[in-house]
Amino acid sequence: MTQYQSTLLRLLEERGYIHQLTDAEGLDKLASAGVVPGYIGFDATAPSLHVGSLVQIMMLRRLQQAGHKPVVLMGGGTTRIGDPTGRDESRKMLSDQTIEDNIASIKRVFEKLLTFGDGPTDAVMVNNHDWLGKLGYIELLQEVGTHFTVNRMLTFDSVKLRLDREQPMTFLEFNYMILQGYDFRHLNKAMGVRLQMGGSDQWGNIVNGIELTRRKDGREVFGLTTPLLTTADGKKMGKTAAGAVWLNEDALPAWDFWQYWRNADDRDVGKFLRLFTDLPLDEIARLEGLQGSEINAAKVVLANEVTRLVRGEDAARAAEATAAATFAGGGLGEDLPSLVVSDADVSIVDALVGLGFAGSRGEAKRLVAGGGARVDGIAVTDDSHRIVMGENEIRISSGKKKHGVLRSR
Repeated sequence: MTQYQSTLLRLLEERGYIHQLTDAEGLDKLASAGVVPGYIGFDATAPSLHVGSLVQIMMLRRLQQAGHKPVVLMGGGTTRIGDPTGRDESRKMLSDQTIEDNIASIKRVFEKLLTFGDGPTDAVMVNNHDWLGKLGYIELLQEVGTHFTVNRMLTFDSVKLRLDREQPMTFLEFNYMILQGYDFRHLNKAMGVRLQMGGSDQWGNIVNGIELTRRKDGREVFGLTTPLLTTADGKKMGKTAAGAVWLNEDALPAWDFWQYWRNADDRDVGKFLRLFTDLPLDEIARLEGLQGSEINAAKVVLANEVTRLVRGEDAARAAEATAAATFAGGGLGEDLPSLVVSDADVSIVDALVGLGFAGSRGEAKRLVAGGGARVDGIAVTDDSHRIVMGENEIRISSGKKKHGVLRSR
């Protein structure tokens, strides 16, 4: 492990955030000497970010914990273009009002994890449409275009992979990296931002901004990326078979959010505790070292801590209570997903689809045929089975980890 002098880089290194640094020694000295404003950009393509963005949000939290200033850059301008990184097709264009609404919704999560205000280390949120929206096309070409060669732009993964797959890339998307580079330079001039952070897939875009700032203004700025974050089984963070794991409460119930962390692979527990919680490292080491079924206790701690940070104390307590009632006591926790049935009975297939345990009737039938469906703990293997409703609630299970409740109207 590198022996950094600054609290910031030691903290990021110890918890596993650092993948690449443009100038480790220079940034280490800068962070030791005073407050460093640093930013990460987030496009507003939906009303909520998902778990895949949480490592970046937590990195801004670490920046503030180390005594520096987080700058949350919302891509009100770049959302209108779309980052081609990791995509096989162009994004759909969103209206101005939709983008504004998305930014307002996304901000609610940041307000839980960062302290905003006017102080030297207080977080601020800015919108790049405020400056990108004012740029004239000729002005942009003269100011920035001469510092980007098409030869090099074609080598970046965001472009190269799309072309290698013979997927079309619009000229609009091709300009995304230029605008992201312009963002870094603008934030440096307007707010003294010296550091841009992001995922490893943003390395090329970050370097562009560093070089543009150096060439145009002679100022030294820095870049830092996190490792590509995947689960132990190789899946991308934030995605499940049921869909995205959204951070906002109105996009995904707290119970489902809590369950995502509770169901983490044993091999991921230590890594997730370091990245996504504020627990001391010695406590994390103890939890990570638990063996056999005891590791489940560490997963409950993980689920509680992440849910507490992102959703609040009440949501974490309610989710844990629901888990205790469902798994330990055999009861029905209040937080479980539920389906109100108006008829006297309902098919097992419709129940599974209605509770969100299957995306289609065909998928539900396959789940039943494979022995993965249970009604009040009893396996159902006939997809024509009908559940008779009465006054009591009925527990529906999909596998060992997904549970829901049927209620009569």
